[in-house]
Amino acid sequence: MISRRRFFRFLAGVGVAGFSTTAYGFSEPVLRLGVTRYNIQPPRWPSGLELKVAALADVHACNPWMSLSHIEAIVERTNALQPDVIVMLGDYVSGLGTAKRHIPAEEWAPVLGGLKAPLGVHAILGNHDYWDDGKVQREGQGITVSRRALEAAGIPVYENDVVRLTKAGRPFWLAGLGDQLAFLRARRFRPVPRIGIDDLGATLAKVSDDAPVILLAHEPDVAMRVPGRVALQLSGHTHGGQVRLFGWSPVVPSRYGNLLAYGHTRVNCDVVVSGGLGCSIMPFRLGVPPEIVLVTIGGQTSPLS
Repeated sequence: MISRRRFFRFLAGVGVAGFSTTAYGFSEPVLRLGVTRYNIQPPRWPSGLELKVAALADVHACNPWMSLSHIEAIVERTNALQPDVIVMLGDYVSGLGTAKRHIPAEEWAPVLGGLKAPLGVHAILGNHDYWDDGKVQREGQGITVSRRALEAAGIPVYENDVVRLTKAGRPFWLAGLGDQLAFLRARRFRPVPRIGIDDLGATLAKVSDDAPVILLAHEPDVAMRVPGRVALQLSGHTHGGQVRLFGWSPVVPSRYGNLLAYGHTRVNCDVVVSGGLGCSIMPFRLGVPPEIVLVTIGGQTSPLS
């Protein structure tokens, strides 16, 4: 039988371990930044076309968890990866009520404007970019502050639109989907025709040849409707659940749970879901540190992650 002294010593140990884990979880969003690499060969990707794509998701700019200096470090490290193209997957504004200061778009956008790649930097918006814009929410339409700031910084923003790019004479398309949850809160003000502004069919209809398509979609759930015409979908939004233990996240903002919570999977096309950079609701991450995603398409293949 365990003695009383050993029992209380055990409880103390559990308490210390719990405190250490909690402290680590709160420090992880600020102190850690990783690069997660994927090497994939989508079935519809042409042989001989190797493309390096750096993806940044869910910046959530605010002090102290995602300061301007922290964003500058992300920009510097992304540029150092020397990708062919950089894509940003939405949610630039803070989703934290605990933030000491929500950094205005006119401050964080010029910092992101320092991103550089031979085939350019391209962006879509996320739900928080809409939810944080009171005027757009009240009217149920309009151009968000985030979009205006990004475009002023020289970064094109795609909402149900496409762009055709080439590398070494080989073409491919970036298709940027409008946000699927853009007006979730607008119902508090007045009815709107729909919650999202996404139009997958109209977006892909703008692709005018048979070159491969990379779809940028902030929320990953659209993967269940993506046709085989798309080679790769890149998404954010989930933050990998922000807490991920042994490859499983207890809470995931996706109707498909852990299937689309994090990493590389294949549904109707190859899908890579970034764990993101910032935090939403709580400034806490455990088992899914902030990450820059680097996807090499058409290079040496690796198993699904």
